[in-house]
Amino acid sequence: MLSYHALGNLPRKRHLQFRKPDGSLFYEEVFGTQGFSGVYSILYHHHMPPRVTRMEKLADLRREPWAPAEDVHRHHLFRTREAPQGGDPITGRQVVLYNQDVSIAIARPTEPMDYFYRNSDGDELIFIHQGRGRLETSFGHLAYVPGDYLVVPRGTTYRLAPEGGETRLLVVEARGGPVEVPRRYRNEHGQLLEHAPYWHRDIRRPQVLETHPEPGGSYQVRIKVGDALMGYWYDYHPFDVEGWDGYLYPWALSIHDFEPITGRLHQPPPVHQTFAGPNFVVCSFVPRRLDDHPQAVPIPYNHSNIDSDEVIYYVDGDFSSRPGVEPTAISLHPRGIPHGPQPGAVEAALGKQATSELAVMVDTFHPLTIAASAAQYDDPSYPYSWLR
Repeated sequence: MLSYHALGNLPRKRHLQFRKPDGSLFYEEVFGTQGFSGVYSILYHHHMPPRVTRMEKLADLRREPWAPAEDVHRHHLFRTREAPQGGDPITGRQVVLYNQDVSIAIARPTEPMDYFYRNSDGDELIFIHQGRGRLETSFGHLAYVPGDYLVVPRGTTYRLAPEGGETRLLVVEARGGPVEVPRRYRNEHGQLLEHAPYWHRDIRRPQVLETHPEPGGSYQVRIKVGDALMGYWYDYHPFDVEGWDGYLYPWALSIHDFEPITGRLHQPPPVHQTFAGPNFVVCSFVPRRLDDHPQAVPIPYNHSNIDSDEVIYYVDGDFSSRPGVEPTAISLHPRGIPHGPQPGAVEAALGKQATSELAVMVDTFHPLTIAASAAQYDDPSYPYSWLR
């Protein structure tokens, strides 16, 4: 759980009359999860939130599996460096892997968003591999730079506004639950504990609320719900919030502010956990000191994910356990079969004191399906790379 935050103008108490200078009332909205039992915020709008001038179904979003991938259970490497550019930060997304809990997509957008977006199904975790810009939301805006994670709670109205230059995104979409700070890093009050790999000061919250109270115009909000995309049109700006407070809002964390835990011997992947989602976790592998036992083997040992699928998105640096893998590649090591360092990697790592690798890992506890759109990136030689 994040700490309490507030922006803009608010009444003295919740559910009291809150009036505009002309004497009319602001419209109060409780924005929360799990009915009225989960985390929430309270927003005060200049216009009535349900008011809509037009609505229609825009698209079917059902995902298609890559059928041949189901024939052989094997490791995969998706080389996405040359993934086509195009679309905006939403329409440019290409789903690579998915299951009932999560989907993992890449995007290289080139077009601006001339509409607003709301994912009503799940929280979004957007990793900025390349590009700078602003995450604009009804809660205020957040600037982003390479290495930032953007956490967007489900139901948030937002748009991404790149500032020019190439943009490359990794998007992890949760379904049926939040993306949150792992519980083992928090005490009973929600405060981050001393062993947590990041601290409250590292979390960036919206600091300035940009309010658009003026009526008139036509604004489109595209709403993802189920496997469909809906279009809603409003005659007022969606960012009409005068003030808000609570515990549910978008936030940012830089992967460069993740402080890894190291030891004398190799630490298991859970020490790299950064976020928790419904039946999945997200880990950050960052430059760090390696194990300092005089006989340590400082890279991962062979291991079998008997009941989980492991996905790694390679961002930058030297991946000591996986030579020949370039940034932007995505590996899938599925349940039930072992994987580990490739030939020569263990010997080459002996005596090293640090690693420069930067990567994002997603471990899921239900099997992943490979999307049809990922077939073009698959390297069929990868399962045999341990023969070299």
